Amino acid sequence: QVQLVESGGGLVQPGGSLRLSCAVSGSISRSSLIMNWYRQGLGKQRELVASLNREGLTNYDDSVKGRFTIATDNAKNTVYLQMNDLRPEDTAVYYCKVVVWGLWKEYWGQGTQVTVSS
Repeated sequence: QVQLVESGGGLVQPGGSLRLSCAVSGSISRSSLIMNWYRQGLGKQRELVASLNREGLTNYDDSVKGRFTIATDNAKNTVYLQMNDLRPEDTAVYYCKVVVWGLWKEYWGQGTQVTVSS
């Protein structure tokens, strides 16, 4: 079983930065985890923002390329999403999801609200 707890959301002005964190706990091999950040705006479908595979390769939605960075600590106990140059359209609830490679089980965090407004 894997538990995920996000933190770091809040209100920020356009052009500002936030760093989201997702604490990973549970007895699972961290090397088997594929890390993802999703977001869901009001009235919109949940969308994939960034992913980090087991080999350390990253992938980003076009709307956040060059502004967001996904990373983990060395032990993969925490997944981060560094968000720079935030825009009002980035306003959403952000969710951390991990996928266990091989078992293909998914675990979601509870979400953290990010609001970009002046």
